[in-house]
Amino acid sequence: MHSPPPGTGPVSPAAHHQAPDGPPSAPADPGEAPGSRGVRDEGAVPATGPRARAAAVLREAPDARDLGAAPDPGEAPAPGDAPAHADAPGDAPAHADAPGDAPAHADAPGDAPAHADGEAPDMREVVGRDDILLVTLDTLRYDVARRLAAEGRIPHLAAHLPGGAWERRHAPGSFTYASHQAMFAGFLPTPASPGPHPRLFAARFAGSESTAERTWVFDTPDLVSGLAEAGYRTVCVGGVGFFNRRDALGSVLPGMFQEAHWKPSFGVASPTSFEEQVACAEEVVARLSVGRRLFLFVNVSALHQPNWFHAPGASAADGDSVETHAAALEYVDRHIGRLFDAMRSRRRCFAVVCSDHGTAYGDGGYTGHRLAHDAVWTVPYAHFFLEQDAPAPPPATAGAPR
Repeated sequence: MHSPPPGTGPVSPAAHHQAPDGPPSAPADPGEAPGSRGVRDEGAVPATGPRARAAAVLREAPDARDLGAAPDPGEAPAPGDAPAHADAPGDAPAHADAPGDAPAHADAPGDAPAHADGEAPDMREVVGRDDILLVTLDTLRYDVARRLAAEGRIPHLAAHLPGGAWERRHAPGSFTYASHQAMFAGFLPTPASPGPHPRLFAARFAGSESTAERTWVFDTPDLVSGLAEAGYRTVCVGGVGFFNRRDALGSVLPGMFQEAHWKPSFGVASPTSFEEQVACAEEVVARLSVGRRLFLFVNVSALHQPNWFHAPGASAADGDSVETHAAALEYVDRHIGRLFDAMRSRRRCFAVVCSDHGTAYGDGGYTGHRLAHDAVWTVPYAHFFLEQDAPAPPPATAGAPR
């Protein structure tokens, strides 16, 4: 196993004060009543929307309810606590990195420029013609993704990256719930360069400076319902706790979709989470009518803490580190080709693959996410087409032209 960079050593599971990303992915309560929101098998679950839908196609669940986000009970400081931002006399600035830490946004040779694939596709032509895939590699750090692509350690992903490299972008949120609410409103990660930057998708909104001629504009509250109104079957394959549908908060994001899937083996504690998510996605694609367009969303949980079990020979006592995070991305790469093949099997597919936020492993003294650090805000991003008739590109190898 590779040695972690300075300031990013192993972190014990108990040390992840900021890392838990929503409701825990706990096994189902054996006493849970049939028909409750908990999902205990891999069958399709009609989603209950987070808001009343104007489109009848979204009203598949008879008990649709408004599942507003609950306040985080852990946010309020206890009486007498010092403000969270107050520094003690002589403290280093909160953003100071540990000695030897590389800035998370530093570019290495071979990084993709902000618009690696040239002008963005005309999404007015894509929507209605192609299937659409959105994959969020939950918690994936940009520096780790960039390094593994450059070292030839994620050949199946790198084969599809424009120029063989990830684009450096800024996340719309610092944790899963916030970031996905933004992305589902059309605010994908933003290029890490001065803008404004035209967006692929946008709700109709007066005064928007990032809605351009080639942007697909929808008139619903979110992208998911907008695509449903455009005739797409919308399907969610969830991963982290915010998609587990075990309570009101864990039902908001999957409740946007016509069909939602989650079970404990898709969650953060499962060493086989992604291959099981891919198997679920393959079943979704196989049973959908060829004439129906598909918007498939997959939230990949494998990168999220705990991830120590993806490193050969590691144990729970070793804890998580940048290198176990990297091993988790290698695990995802070994199986993502099946997902791409499934999505190209029916027609051409437009794919967006990105992180929703990064996470800290001791960077500048920080651990986890839901905090403001470059390791959290800087994320990898790519979009590309999966052509139906073209064979899958050969996996990229270290040192090969990209």
